[in-house]
Amino acid sequence: MKDKKPTSISIVIPVYNEEKTLPILIDAVKKSNTFGLKKEIVVIDDRSSDGTLEVLKKIKGIVFYTHEKNAGKGASLRTGFAKATGDIILVQDADLEYTPEDFPRILEPFFKYDADAVIGTRFRGDGARRVIYFTHEIANHALTFYSNLLTNLNLTDMECGYKAFKKEIIDQITPKLVSNRFGIEPELIARLAQIKGIILYEVGISYHGRTYEEGKKIGIMDGLKAIYEITKFNLFS
Repeated sequence: MKDKKPTSISIVIPVYNEEKTLPILIDAVKKSNTFGLKKEIVVIDDRSSDGTLEVLKKIKGIVFYTHEKNAGKGASLRTGFAKATGDIILVQDADLEYTPEDFPRILEPFFKYDADAVIGTRFRGDGARRVIYFTHEIANHALTFYSNLLTNLNLTDMECGYKAFKKEIIDQITPKLVSNRFGIEPELIARLAQIKGIILYEVGISYHGRTYEEGKKIGIMDGLKAIYEITKFNLFS
């Protein structure tokens, strides 16, 4: 899938009730090193119930879209993918668990190895990683193992929020995406694995996980649903 070198990047940011972290995150994205790529910052507000929308209206240098009703991270990403125009599309969560300082790590394989997509991993590399829930890590390893069995990929962190794609790749899979919530993570991996000849890379990133008291949203039910979603997207769609 050789193509011309990218000249622009769209950073797609799904947002739900992140009025406190959003200004900090956007500032970091603006200052981030993207190897000279022209930046487009696309924010999707998933009908936040706090002051997120008012914050967005005050931030310059971004484009944002608002859902009429809360639909979930997957729905927000589908909206963002459809609106993004960059040669590379990079997903950035708004909760500061992932830092834009890692953008160069994520982008390097596109330039050095002509990657079609790059997946982050919190379990390899020398990036700082906050010590937090052991049960979450075990669940993540189990879900990644199950996903790898069905995709025949050797990822170490299928659920990682940092994922980046060439635009032609995301344009190819976006019409097939149906997940509304956190099932978007295993669905994206399944869709990528279905593309013959895809060049996929994994890079180590930093991770500053939040506790539930600090606003973490994913829970045990999402983990159980992921088992169903991994099965569904790899075997039945």
